[in-house]
Amino acid sequence: MTFREQQPKDYLGPSKIPFSISVLALVVFALLGVFTLLSQKHRLKEMSSKSKASDVDIASFCSVTGASYKDAKKFLEKHKRLDAAVDAYYSNPNSFATSTKPQTSAPSTSKLNASFDEYKDSEDITINGTIKLCEDLEKDPEDVVLLAVAYELKAPEIGRWTRKGWVDGWKANGCDSLLAMKNAVARFGHQLSTDSAYFRKVYLYTFDLGRTDGARSLAMETAQAFWSLLIPHGLKGGALSHISSTDSDDDVDMNGAEGWRPEYTDWWFEFLNEKGGKGVSKDTWSMFLDFMRSIDTKFEKYDMEGCFVTGMILI
Repeated sequence: MTFREQQPKDYLGPSKIPFSISVLALVVFALLGVFTLLSQKHRLKEMSSKSKASDVDIASFCSVTGASYKDAKKFLEKHKRLDAAVDAYYSNPNSFATSTKPQTSAPSTSKLNASFDEYKDSEDITINGTIKLCEDLEKDPEDVVLLAVAYELKAPEIGRWTRKGWVDGWKANGCDSLLAMKNAVARFGHQLSTDSAYFRKVYLYTFDLGRTDGARSLAMETAQAFWSLLIPHGLKGGALSHISSTDSDDDVDMNGAEGWRPEYTDWWFEFLNEKGGKGVSKDTWSMFLDFMRSIDTKFEKYDMEGCFVTGMILI
């Protein structure tokens, strides 16, 4: 008996399979191919989106720190978040350095003297030189970071810089070029916003910086102008975070539930203007900083004997 004779009577050979089944199989295979292609395109789109987001972060990192593209990419790849990467950079900017070789010698005194001469108006750098300096640093003359620069360079007054303060200040910060100065200024601004101890140093120095010769107090208008610059900057980065206790441990409230709020500054100015004082004493200036960090939102938790209000002297 042949193979053909052994087959059941209803057996259909390959050539006799119904046409509709063949078409269905082709449609199924085609759909699988389309779904696979769409899935791959979606994955590629996600990867492209992540790459673009990374490029935005890199650009932001470079803008804030002045670092190279390669350094920015390495910091972001390691620390994932932009804010964490920026903090890490300011803690150790040379940990991934590629753009320049680590400086092995102290900043050049001759270079710093030469740069001072470029800006000086007579013996010191004054208004015209300060404006040119701000242009080169790409900073507005009214930017709060200039108060930090004044602290670092020990400026004797607003808009005046001495040669000794210039040379010693920039050398202490490892700078003898404009690029290094720009990076340092960015670091000052970040530290002023996030570091409470550094904020206090700049804040206290600002009082002497703004006093006129022989004056014991800070003019009311000048004091309010300085507060308008310093307080928002400190609140933004946490330098003015609320201290929930006055003991030696100084617990800091990080959730923002307590502490100074922007509208309180307006209330403070209204109080001063209604009182009609002409100036703010050094004690008031100093104690007000402690008051901002220690007061609760209901203005209930404070020490009346130690409160700055009882010791406030308006001249």
